[in-house]
Amino acid sequence: MPYINKKERIKYDKGLKEVLSMLNKVPDENVDGELNYVISMILKRLYKPSYHNYNRAIGVLESVKLEYYRREVAAYENKKMNEKGDI
Repeated sequence: MPYINKKERIKYDKGLKEVLSMLNKVPDENVDGELNYVISMILKRLYKPSYHNYNRAIGVLESVKLEYYRREVAAYENKKMNEKGDI
């Protein structure tokens, strides 16, 4: 996870809450596309077009993917393994 100071997180919380409120109202079959749109627009508006910035954006996305897997998916998989037994 992006370990930023709790004080720094506060400035994003209101906007994140608003975006999440909107996404939570989207039907399940459409939410992935709308989330993709939100993330894509953030990257598009944050990084100016250049190979360096495209490379940075891809690196950020890859880091988010890996950290999400490490913190959320692996914990879920471990819980299910404990519940149902190992393979």
